[in-house]
Amino acid sequence: MVLVDLPPRLVFQDHPELFSRVSEVLGIPFAPITSVTVEPTDLTESRPLERRVDTLLRLETEGEAPLLLAVEAQSKKDPKKPASWAYYASFLLNKYELQPLLLVVCQDRATARWAEQEVHFGPPQWPTLTLRPLVAGPHNMPVITDPAEVRKDLALATLASIAHAAHPDAEAVLRAMTKALKDTPDDLANPIVEVIAQGLGKHPSAQIWSKLVAVDLSFYKSSLSEEIRDEGRAEGRAEDILHILEVRGLDIPESVRERVKGCGAPETLRRWLGHAVTVSSAEEIFADGE
Repeated sequence: MVLVDLPPRLVFQDHPELFSRVSEVLGIPFAPITSVTVEPTDLTESRPLERRVDTLLRLETEGEAPLLLAVEAQSKKDPKKPASWAYYASFLLNKYELQPLLLVVCQDRATARWAEQEVHFGPPQWPTLTLRPLVAGPHNMPVITDPAEVRKDLALATLASIAHAAHPDAEAVLRAMTKALKDTPDDLANPIVEVIAQGLGKHPSAQIWSKLVAVDLSFYKSSLSEEIRDEGRAEGRAEDILHILEVRGLDIPESVRERVKGCGAPETLRRWLGHAVTVSSAEEIFADGE
């Protein structure tokens, strides 16, 4: 998740096996997970100060003590964030008496490199606390453009598709996701559609995802996936309006372009589309006052 914070919580909660795969890709060995418990994410103190992690999981491992996995999404560098992460880790250790592990999901290399740096708290000659997050981002997540590879590990592919939002092959990555999701059960595919949409946020690749969902995944039903499809249809109709005006040789002021592209009302766009065929100037498509 400027881009909104990435929301991997649905994927991690519904498919906790993702952590084993991610840890393997990152080169960090952990014992096989035997069970997962989704814990409350509310880290609010008694005073009126609310703190929440994106996802908090209790991981039972084979032959080792359970650990707490706190998943956080970070879309940009934030000098205040390490202190919050240190608070989360200390709070979780104190509350659950289990060792915490922080996984930070980033969408660009600079943020990822920043997030994975060790941060020391306390006097430089004797630090009281050292923070060392585990980071997943475009620098260490695989670029998956083959639908067959996506099907092998949907959870990892979902996380990787969000991490590689700015990759030159982002469209190929997202297209591989939609192709793989076509034959994926709805109860698994719908959350993935939503997680990717939210994770891409306002990044340009979010528009690509909207179009792919609208065309390739039109049979999926959920509140957010319906919203994504509506956005994709609206964008397509806006492009049609501008294309007609251009083909007719009419000058299109930037204000007209912005108003058309910014409109998300299907009925209004349909009306403007009809006007675009007959008007003598681009501005006249708004003649009805809407």
